[in-house]
Amino acid sequence: MTREALKYGAVNLSQGFPDFSAPEDIKRRAMEAIEQDINQYAITWGAKDFRDAIARKTKSYLGLEIDPETQITVTCGSTEGMIAAMMATVDPGDEVIVFEPYYENYAPDAILSDAHPRYVPLRAPDWSFDRDELRATFNRNTKAIIVCNPNNPTGKVFTRDELEFIAGLCQEFDALCFTDEIYEHILYSREGADIKHISMAQLDGMRDRTVVVNSMSKTYSVTGWRVGYCIASPEITSGIRKVHDFLTVGAAAPLQAAGAYALSLPPEYYDVLQREYQARRDQLLPVLEQAGFRTFVPDGAYYIMTDISAFGFPDDVEFTRHLIREVGVACVPGSSFYSHPALGAQQVRFCFCKKDETLNRAAERLSKLKSRS
Repeated sequence: MTREALKYGAVNLSQGFPDFSAPEDIKRRAMEAIEQDINQYAITWGAKDFRDAIARKTKSYLGLEIDPETQITVTCGSTEGMIAAMMATVDPGDEVIVFEPYYENYAPDAILSDAHPRYVPLRAPDWSFDRDELRATFNRNTKAIIVCNPNNPTGKVFTRDELEFIAGLCQEFDALCFTDEIYEHILYSREGADIKHISMAQLDGMRDRTVVVNSMSKTYSVTGWRVGYCIASPEITSGIRKVHDFLTVGAAAPLQAAGAYALSLPPEYYDVLQREYQARRDQLLPVLEQAGFRTFVPDGAYYIMTDISAFGFPDDVEFTRHLIREVGVACVPGSSFYSHPALGAQQVRFCFCKKDETLNRAAERLSKLKSRS
């Protein structure tokens, strides 16, 4: 979609990367690290100062004591973190449960690990799951479940009650939980609801059967740095480190040095981050609604899933093609988030991690779509 947007000069609200600058102080730390010749291999599983910073932040934010020597693996982005964790723990013939719609890599990760993905739907408008349906999906072959929280692409933030139900099934069926928490600091307030991030690793009985996958990408607006990490028990971490070593050897050393600084920023940084993203969300939502989309208001992450059935297109691919070429705005077809394309044929996803002027240009162009609908 990004390539299509460039080809046709469309405003790119598709791929989830900011078009604004990363924080100046974080960039400066990376440049200083290069100047100081931190340019050779770091320790394979992560530079010590970065792992120490991860441990301190995990303690302050989640209240979890983590040993940086035995429970952290620094990876080339959360994408590598997820596949390294799965290849370290999943055996041929195992099953991995995936909530759908899902971030596109999860099912291929399971397949690359010689496992069988099993899908459980999150249903609009609140993207809830049927508990009986989830329970029925767990069986003696279930090795793990993937939970993306806050969720890409839906913006769902799982409640404590939902997470405790999932945790109970993991313990009953002796399964792991891979939890993607890359959007942990991008949350929104909503009247009548206390929206907060809860990590599966915080729940009783889940500390040693959870692999937390995270990254600098979204929180610090450095998606191109590809610096992520996994937090897991010492036994699982040992396996992840072995796989990681043969996948990528290690993440970029100077960027880990900058990461050690970034993860030590005060709570005020995250407060500002939330306010700015909430303003962007609230800027785009009414634009989409006025243009004729049915929107599903996100509680977290920086995406808005929408229903396009009012526009009368046969499927999401035809709609996105029209939107890019004729209207000049790019989004992601909903079918890319489902195991069967038909399930997402009347949905598309917009991202709003963009500058005000970008969102304003998109609004101007989307107003033309309304007049045609």
